[in-house]
This record gives sequence, C-alpha cells and structure tokens, in this order.
Amino acid sequence: MKLLVLGATGPTGRHLVDLAVRSGDSVTALVRNPAGLGDLADRVTAVTGDATSPRDVSAAAAGHDVIVSALGRGNSIRADGLFTRASEAVIGAARDTGVSRLVWLSSFGVGHTFEWSSTAQKLIYSTLLRSLYADKAIADERIRVSGLDWTVVLPTKLTHGPANGAFLADDRLPMKGNPSISRADVAAFMHRAAHGGEWIHRSPVITD
Repeated sequence: MKLLVLGATGPTGRHLVDLAVRSGDSVTALVRNPAGLGDLADRVTAVTGDATSPRDVSAAAAGHDVIVSALGRGNSIRADGLFTRASEAVIGAARDTGVSRLVWLSSFGVGHTFEWSSTAQKLIYSTLLRSLYADKAIADERIRVSGLDWTVVLPTKLTHGPANGAFLADDRLPMKGNPSISRADVAAFMHRAAHGGEWIHRSPVITD
C-alpha cells in the first residue's frame, strides 16, 4: 500500500512511518525538513513541503492509496490554526488527486467527546487545552462532512511508552480519571485502520 504521511517527523508519526516501512508499505513523508526523519530518511520518499498548503499536499498525494495525518503541536498548547488549515489542505488535495481514504489523528475530548470525559479530563480540556481542542474540533467536523472515506482517531493522553498492543478501541469508551495510551500504540492503530475498512466513517476512541 502507498501511504502519504503528514507529521512524519513527530513522535507519533515516526512510530507510524517505521511500522509502515517494516510492514512493506511504500511511504511518502511530507515534511518541512527531511533531516528531521533521521534514520528513516533512507527508507521513505521524503517530499519537502507544508501540510497546510493545498498545493504541497496535492503534489505529494498523487498516486497514493491513503493519506495518514499524525500532525501534532508537540508540547505547545497553542494550535495556531494548524489543524483547521491542514484539514482544508488535505480535503482539497484528496479530492483533486482522487485519494479518498484519510486517517486523521485528533484527540479524545474534542468536539462531542468532551461530554463523555471524566471530571479530571474536562478540567484539563476546558482550560489548558481549550485553544488547541477548539481548532481540532473545527478540523474534525470539516473532515466528517467532506465526503471522503475518513477515520478520525481520538486517543486519550499520549505517552512515550512502548507499544503493548492491549489498548481498547470503540466508538465510545467509559472514562475514569485521566487515562493514557502510548504513541506507539496509536501509530499501530492508525496503520491498521489505514489497511482496513472497519473504521471508515467512524471516530474511534482509543486508550490503554
């Protein structure tokens, strides 16, 4: 399978690219700085560009089967319009190139899932992450009405721990406290979703 990965140099994206390459996929990484791929650079096709640029995403997406976005803001709590701008670029590029399958990384607590959150989660989401989640909510809804074969992935708090493969995934999961999931497990779920149809037009919540 031919995958275009956005956010490939980020902590989740690197796990995703590594897994995809080891699984035999052909991977193109749209990145601002190819040097950020490190030891993955020789194993993928690196395209220099901006994930918020419709022109750059369209050029990179042509000929691929799936667009997978692992875009994130790292340790920043300011969105700076990243997700709204990237979603617009990706949707336009997908339509222009005929790549209908999109796997998009968001966060649990965004949009309608805020009401499903625990008390501890709601406190964090409505204060510290308020700006970030507002931007993600717009992007996620835009994707859901895009007409593409989308999957919006909603992980709980991300950690840098190893993959354990024992995570839970469903349209809705009970929440208590502030549960977490490793970025490695999120990458594994996204890769699996990209290869199958089970999660098309669904927004799976995933957590350990």
